[in-house]
Amino acid sequence: MSANSIRTFSLETETIHDPENGSNNEKTDGLKDQKIRKQTGEDVDDFPDGGLRAWLMVLGTFLTTFATFGFVNSWGVFQAYYEQNLLKDSTASDIAWIGSYALVFFPALVTGRLFDIGIFKIPFATASAILVATSFLTGQCTKYWQFILCQGIALGLTCGMLFGPSMGVIGHWFKRKRGLALGVNALGSSLGGTVIPIATRRLLVEVGFPWTMRILGFLMLFALAFPNIILARRLPPKRAPGGILDFAAFKSAPYTIYCISALIAFLGMYTVLTYIEISANSVGIDDNFSFYLVSITNAASGFGRITAGITADKFGAINFLAPMTIIAGILTYAWPLATTKSEFIIVGIIYGFSSGVYVSCFLIPVYEMSPVNDIGRRTGLIMTFGAVGALVGPPISGAINTATGGFRDVGYYAGSTIILSVAFMIITRQLVLKQLWGKF
Repeated sequence: MSANSIRTFSLETETIHDPENGSNNEKTDGLKDQKIRKQTGEDVDDFPDGGLRAWLMVLGTFLTTFATFGFVNSWGVFQAYYEQNLLKDSTASDIAWIGSYALVFFPALVTGRLFDIGIFKIPFATASAILVATSFLTGQCTKYWQFILCQGIALGLTCGMLFGPSMGVIGHWFKRKRGLALGVNALGSSLGGTVIPIATRRLLVEVGFPWTMRILGFLMLFALAFPNIILARRLPPKRAPGGILDFAAFKSAPYTIYCISALIAFLGMYTVLTYIEISANSVGIDDNFSFYLVSITNAASGFGRITAGITADKFGAINFLAPMTIIAGILTYAWPLATTKSEFIIVGIIYGFSSGVYVSCFLIPVYEMSPVNDIGRRTGLIMTFGAVGALVGPPISGAINTATGGFRDVGYYAGSTIILSVAFMIITRQLVLKQLWGKF
């Protein structure tokens, strides 16, 4: 290392750049850890980063995402069923509001703050009970407003009350292997999004809608029992300055720009997953096959999630996230052009893989930009930005479909938002690193 090496500090990330070889020095991680110790009082060497109890936490969060995001990611089957059966008089855009992915993110700001100050077990258990009860109640719904209240608002918000704090648990038990832990955790969403649509479709035919929802409710009950027993905070509560909504976080330009990136990405990220079954039906694909497309897409996302976890730890989250998100955008453009079973399968697999990378990785840069005692609030804040995009994105896509009578313009809209989000990711990366190459 030359005497004129330049040290560059940005947020909580510290890097060393050597002008002679243009590369990050091997001491980067060590200096970064030292700075985290100084800012938060938490020694990163104290993170278990493995061991039986730490991986049991991952299993608990895995089951939580199975019961929450796995359920939510199965919405495409319900969208098609409601359009064709229970809510035939409602438009695709109106029905899309029921299954809005946004409500899974909205509670994160409150639950994240509660998690930071040590309030975790009681809200988690309460939300688990409400989720199961709401599943049962949805089976009794017959009118649009009833579905909005039960499957839309109540189920969505309780999923968010469970999902948000489970992300905070990972932040307490893992540091250097955090990407891997989050990737394994995210597999729960993929498994749920693969199994639940197939089970739902079969059950709808064999036992009808009310009993389908009751059986799914019992499935959620069993899935959430273990997390309620095992999940726990590891670090003592710490009160970071500010309230639930800490505007001081926006003094950080990289964090602010990254929040904007999340909002824009979620405007289009769930469009394909929501409408792939309906779009296949619209070009003559048999219903008996098209409903598998949601499961195929979610199964492929599982491979993306675990790959992202491993790769993000090694190369940096945004370094892998940005190119994979571009691929998701390109596949969103291509999706409306599919007309055969094989074409839809290809779109589902590639889009599922690349979008799975985004969903599992987009919080990792926030962990790196946040002190340990403020992880819950910072992640909750960016998830709120994502919620706004996820709230209006699928209904906008449905409205475009209704206005144009097809999905081509829907693909143009959703694909463009996804691509645009990548530009903001890259800006964030450059503001943090202040150099062309580096791990972030």
